Amino acid sequence: MNNQNIVAKAIYDVVKEDLTLEQILRFLETPKSVDHGDVAFPAFGLAKAYRKAPQQIAQDLAEKIDGANFEKIEVVGPYLNFFMDKGAVTQAVLGQVIKEKNHYGDASIGNQGAVPIDMSSPNIAKPISMGHLRSTVIGNSIGFILEKIGYQPIRINHLGDWGTQFGKLIVAYKKWGSEEALQQEPIAELLKLYVRFHEEAEENDALNDEARAWFKQLEEGEAEAMRLWKWFRDESMKEFNKIYDMLEVSFDSLNGEAFYNDKMDEVVELLEEKHLLSMSQGAEIVDLTSYDLNPALIRKSDGATLYITRDMAAALYRKRTYQFAKSLYVVGNEQSYHFKQLKAVLLEMGFDWSNDMHHIPFGLITKDGKKLSTRQGKIVLLEEVLNEAIALANKQISEKNPDLENKEEVARQVGVGAVIFHDLKNDRLNSFDFTLEEVVRFEGETGPYVQYAHARAMSILTKADFQLDEAKDYRLNDEGSWEVLKHIQRYPEVILQAAEKYEPSVIAKHAIKLAQVFNKYYANTKILVDDQEKEARLALVYAVTVLLKEDLRLLGLHAPEKM
Repeated sequence: MNNQNIVAKAIYDVVKEDLTLEQILRFLETPKSVDHGDVAFPAFGLAKAYRKAPQQIAQDLAEKIDGANFEKIEVVGPYLNFFMDKGAVTQAVLGQVIKEKNHYGDASIGNQGAVPIDMSSPNIAKPISMGHLRSTVIGNSIGFILEKIGYQPIRINHLGDWGTQFGKLIVAYKKWGSEEALQQEPIAELLKLYVRFHEEAEENDALNDEARAWFKQLEEGEAEAMRLWKWFRDESMKEFNKIYDMLEVSFDSLNGEAFYNDKMDEVVELLEEKHLLSMSQGAEIVDLTSYDLNPALIRKSDGATLYITRDMAAALYRKRTYQFAKSLYVVGNEQSYHFKQLKAVLLEMGFDWSNDMHHIPFGLITKDGKKLSTRQGKIVLLEEVLNEAIALANKQISEKNPDLENKEEVARQVGVGAVIFHDLKNDRLNSFDFTLEEVVRFEGETGPYVQYAHARAMSILTKADFQLDEAKDYRLNDEGSWEVLKHIQRYPEVILQAAEKYEPSVIAKHAIKLAQVFNKYYANTKILVDDQEKEARLALVYAVTVLLKEDLRLLGLHAPEKM
């Protein structure tokens, strides 16, 4: 139980006739200064019921509240300031962490309900750029966070493996490509062809007609078009998997756009059956006026279906296959309107489960304040960034700890982890500029800083040969350990908050703050001095290692024991 719950219960026992437990919890505040206690209760909320000045109410309450869990209760004007019994709280919290270890903060809210997470979803025949990083690592982390509270995440890589761009690539390959070049460097060559097509098409619009014709042949299953499409797809997946392996991200499904080709007719038939389709300028639409949305374009005048038709087929397939508790789409902020239309059409069809579908938007990664674009060839390749990050980490580790036995492996964990952490520490909806040197620093609010704090704590435990003892009574009363303890105590709330908001940055910020208060504690406290509190201090350090490691795991990072 956290401090606010303990305080709320103590107040409730006295004022239960006038305030509910929930109301009391809403009134409680965390004082800015430790001099004003751990929790404060303003008595204004009882002034009407008691018909007294809040200062007098505060004084009366202080005399009636059971002080068993508190060092003292001070009255300051209309405020009741509660100072927790540090020893008792420390003993309870450390005892729980030692018993539950990495399961501290687990919950069973999800009841093992399935949660498909549509994430990453790069386009075939294009390199995975920094632009793909966000969807991949946000989706992966949300999966871990939801798993911790009892859901079953299903990570889906909804590959962009269909569409008119394949017509464009086939035209470009036929005109300017070489099989030898494509086999040597498939993605680089395909990107070059894609960029050239767009440059040439600006001068020669007939190329777009050729591309549409080739895509039509692909849709009809023409042998040469299918051969080239499959070749482009297979080569792309080999390249993608190299990067997913570096990020240590894996998927439960690779069903991309092409998978739904034979599943869209049913969607159109269902819309017809429910009399939801109407004609507009030769195209078939669903009117969404009642949702204050533009019409959803379902089928163009030439019979071609659109993204929304494919996404409806995917939503139906996922509901039937997984019977999901909720379904998440980790897709950029610019797609928000599309998902509003998608949910509205499914609701019109009578599928109430579409209320359980959630778009998880995010901001952009920019370079020098500018958006990254594939079409113009201005692209920052994710593989190159990860390799540079590993090299930078290796350089710093070599300077700090040249004799580290598994230096290459640790450099990989620190370098790749730094790039992931930098993404996830930012609020999901915020855009941010990326500078590699800032990201891989061992100081500041970075992944390496958190990992280094974990390694430092582990070295203290190793040096002391600390042995866990669930039966021991670990009590600490000093302010330094209390600051650390409060960040450990609130961990279950942090997990719930991150899950509720689909916000990995909540976890990253907790990790940074815990690392900071631990480093301050380490700098100001002689942890290994032989006195009666030594074992309790070591138990506190142990709890820090457990939570830092779990924070990093939930973000998709490692916690090296030595750095």
